[in-house]
Amino acid sequence: MFRRLTLTILMSTTIPAADLKPPVAKIVPKEMTVLGDTRVDNYFWLRDRNDPDTLKYLEAENRYTEAVMKPTDALQSKLYAEMLGRIKQTDLSVPLKRDEYFYYSRTEEGKQYAILCRRKAVENAPEEILLDENAMAEGHKYFRVGNFAPSPDHKLLAYSVDYDGDESYTVHVKDLATGKLLADEIPNTYYTLEWASDNATFFYTVLDESKRPYKVFRHTLGSKENTLVYHEPDEKFTVELGKTSSREYILIDIGSSLTTEVRYLRADDAKGKFEPILPRVHETEYDVTHHADSWFIRTNDGGAKTFRVVQAPVNDSSKPHWKEVLAARADVTVENVHAFRDYLVIEERDRGLTKIRIQNFADDKVHFIDFPEPVYTAVLGGNAEYATKVVRFTYTSLVTPNSVFDYNMETHQRELKKQQEVLGGYDPTKYESERVYATAPDGVKVPISLVYKKGLVQDGKAPALLYGYGAYGISMDPAFASDRLSLLDRGFVYAIAHIRGGADLGKPWHEDGRILKKKNTFTDFIAAAEYLEAQKYTSASRLAIMGGSAGGLLMGAVTNMRPDLFAVVVAMVPFVDALNTMLDASLPLTVGEYEEWGNPNEKQYYDYIRSYSPYENVDGKKSYPKILVTAGLNDPRVSYWEPAKWVAKLRATNGDDRVLLLKTNMGSGHFGASGRYEHLKETAFNYAFVLMALGIK
Repeated sequence: MFRRLTLTILMSTTIPAADLKPPVAKIVPKEMTVLGDTRVDNYFWLRDRNDPDTLKYLEAENRYTEAVMKPTDALQSKLYAEMLGRIKQTDLSVPLKRDEYFYYSRTEEGKQYAILCRRKAVENAPEEILLDENAMAEGHKYFRVGNFAPSPDHKLLAYSVDYDGDESYTVHVKDLATGKLLADEIPNTYYTLEWASDNATFFYTVLDESKRPYKVFRHTLGSKENTLVYHEPDEKFTVELGKTSSREYILIDIGSSLTTEVRYLRADDAKGKFEPILPRVHETEYDVTHHADSWFIRTNDGGAKTFRVVQAPVNDSSKPHWKEVLAARADVTVENVHAFRDYLVIEERDRGLTKIRIQNFADDKVHFIDFPEPVYTAVLGGNAEYATKVVRFTYTSLVTPNSVFDYNMETHQRELKKQQEVLGGYDPTKYESERVYATAPDGVKVPISLVYKKGLVQDGKAPALLYGYGAYGISMDPAFASDRLSLLDRGFVYAIAHIRGGADLGKPWHEDGRILKKKNTFTDFIAAAEYLEAQKYTSASRLAIMGGSAGGLLMGAVTNMRPDLFAVVVAMVPFVDALNTMLDASLPLTVGEYEEWGNPNEKQYYDYIRSYSPYENVDGKKSYPKILVTAGLNDPRVSYWEPAKWVAKLRATNGDDRVLLLKTNMGSGHFGASGRYEHLKETAFNYAFVLMALGIK
């Protein structure tokens, strides 16, 4: 089906189904020399969105993908119908109490977006619709609400919207009594916004030219001038805003991959100055929660790689005044600390499992919330009240739908507030989940979470989908997804490889998979695939792999390293042009990610990144799997040209007839379609590709 490419570019308006040929990307050699190393990039031109050939090429790829996938139209429709049939389309979130109101969202059948509402916390109180996202999204290909922040007196709502998918949001303020918008409108803002106690002032962050949130401004309602309160000049750092659970302090969280700093301001002192809680120290991380006259500080200071918790006075939080609350432990990472008036709640990760630890301030007694399954995920949910004995958490596993619980910290009783309803008669007893371990080349045991329909015969004949990410210390915890049932019910084994680079086994797990240890991420994933095949859960001819963003880098790297291990690859918005991107400090995220990938302007990091960057290491001597690649034209995290260049080079370098598709969403960014039905269609498309590529009818 594929042919080796020439120096032309195909721009036909249609692609005849009877004569499918992929678009041909023109070759414009660009020579680049870095640290004495000269490389030639034939597809650098795709970075120029103003080049008329760029959009034409992406559109031609989309037409080609549509033509190749045309035979799966009925399958896509069937998958979509299955997935939609499991969802309660008219539904309601669990209301979150904040002062005298319950805030919640609801969905209505046939509508793409949520309706954001509230009711007063009294019996039979009428519903107030705060934002109808469906009405707001009319006429737009993409729509997403960023900030949603009611004022402390609940009379105003500050919210932000993005209509392009580039994650640059515009803030608006709504009078909730009249429903009218105030004149206040602020463009180019980012996630996080916090109100001062006066109900007339809020703080927000803005983006620099490389899409880095780098400044915090104070806005007073009705004012056309906004006051800069903090500027972070170091390009490795970003800023975001928060408020303590006590609501007494507004926080500026300043962070890079390795170093953090927190500045605070009393919420009732809107025009005051933000002061640092602790000075910034290279490679020292900390965050805080407030209680009475103390900060509770989670920190890795003093060599505490898995973090510890200390208590310090608000008026002087320097190290001589620290009191240790929870010491660092080798196998347990402290991930989050949340203070209520009477209890301190700590989220931990113990050998890969999430735990919730509760300590009573009155007597310092400690207990943990019990969970019923051996492999699960439990995290704190929305907790907006401070003077309460109830903590909300969410529980899920590969077979248990997302479940929201309210847990009484005094009586140790839990109340199930809502479990995700799976329509169509889902029976969790028909499925089995387990955790197994692969051995990496250096002897490290790599966890793999599995789920499949009971009755699986381990003879290597079952199809499987192996998912991975492995970056930024982000954990891929086992969670339920109803759309996955469309694979399990077709005999698939679904697996998550908990590889290094993530924090699935705590902070050290991340440290062992970044910078000059990044290849552990790839060899861990390869070991997971080899294990599944050796134990005959599947075989190489039946194994599909999937990952997105940094997980897309993973897909590209392991496909170059061991293409024989996989039959199918789905790489979503993949970070595959890693070397060129990390050499360009003008791009979003680049400088801030030197601590994750290394700075390639230094030779040791240049050589190391070059050795695994998927784009640089395409090998024409190898036979590659069938590959689907996705991109978002407005993506600020992984620029559209990374997947586009990778596909062009794969075709030009690898001349066999394996299926290779590029699908670019021309109206969205990193997260794909914003509407829930369109998002389901994207999932159905990806699954249809996997089924088609594996020959499953």
